[in-house]
Amino acid sequence: MSTTASNHGKATKALLACGVAAGPLYVVVGAIEAFTREGFDPTRHDLSLLANGKWGWIHIALLVTSGLLTVLGAVGMRRALGGRGGTWGPLLLGVYGVGLIGAGLFVADPMNGFPSGLPAGAYGDVSLHGLLHIIFGGVGFLGLIAACFVFARRFAALGEQGWAVFSVITSVLYFAAFFGIAAGSQQGGAVLTFVVLAFTIAVVLAWSWFSAVAARLLRS
Repeated sequence: MSTTASNHGKATKALLACGVAAGPLYVVVGAIEAFTREGFDPTRHDLSLLANGKWGWIHIALLVTSGLLTVLGAVGMRRALGGRGGTWGPLLLGVYGVGLIGAGLFVADPMNGFPSGLPAGAYGDVSLHGLLHIIFGGVGFLGLIAACFVFARRFAALGEQGWAVFSVITSVLYFAAFFGIAAGSQQGGAVLTFVVLAFTIAVVLAWSWFSAVAARLLRS
């Protein structure tokens, strides 16, 4: 970006490196969890459910760590950026990071048969921690969606159309997938499979976008 600060300094570069690492960390560890946890079906269960069960602490730690790296990366972006979007873009990404931390601290309720072995009554009404998980996650997701639009305007103003389109596509698809999983997670069959897979793809895309933007600033 042409309006980045002329001298990031070692601290800013370290903060941006945290942002670069956040995406690969979440995607890789999340994929390992999804394909190794007993009873977890990536076509029926969204990744948040991995915070339940014997090995749930791994996903809790992943959410909190990824959230902290995201916040640090957002601070690095704020230090590195000037001009349009240099304040609100990083701030909204920081909201996303805080949302991840909260979503990790407040575990999602069991759903759609995961974790296995729980009595039928365990998949009932939303608990307090389940509700807080939804609130933190929702606020964080909206922060990310808004940040993508802010950066899209920035890229467009700088004449970097490819990055602007990348940002808009990420925002629109994440918005659609987020509301799709919110509305369709209680459904079954093909509807559930579609919304879960769409949300998973959107999550991977969003993390790719965030780490790519951080990496670009780090190379500047």
